[in-house]
Amino acid sequence: MDKKQKGFSLIELLIVVAIILIIAAIAIPNLLRARMAANEASAVGTMRTITTAEVTYQSTYLLGFAPLANLGGTAAACAVAGGATSAQACLVDNAIVGGTKSGYKIATPVPAAIGTPAAPNNTFLATAAPVAAGQTGTSTFCTDQSGVVRKDPTGVVIATAVACQALNPLQ
Repeated sequence: MDKKQKGFSLIELLIVVAIILIIAAIAIPNLLRARMAANEASAVGTMRTITTAEVTYQSTYLLGFAPLANLGGTAAACAVAGGATSAQACLVDNAIVGGTKSGYKIATPVPAAIGTPAAPNNTFLATAAPVAAGQTGTSTFCTDQSGVVRKDPTGVVIATAVACQALNPLQ
């Protein structure tokens, strides 16, 4: 080999590739954990947003609490001043109403329908469960008319207000 020839030898390239692979093996699990933590923080924020929207809906329309679909609204209805109604309250983003946000399934199983002035909905339950447990998040979250966000670290879907109230509140 001519001493004036420039470039890298095969051994040098293999060493660089091995170092890159070692760094990737260390960084990727940390990146995934950070993404899950961010998704969980977003889910908690969504539960707080829904609680605020429910209280606003209740005091604005005097129908009690509303299903998740009624807390949002179309872009056209929400863009017009005075376009919000009890059917489209324009209180939450449509990403939340769509049911999936930041790797979490968002739902309000209670109430199932809009209340009436004579029979307002006095309770609500909002839940957030990971779309893919262990990948998009590990815990489930819930809140109800008490306004307390609660966490189930096992990731079990919370189906009832009683099950939600049995969980520990977030600190």
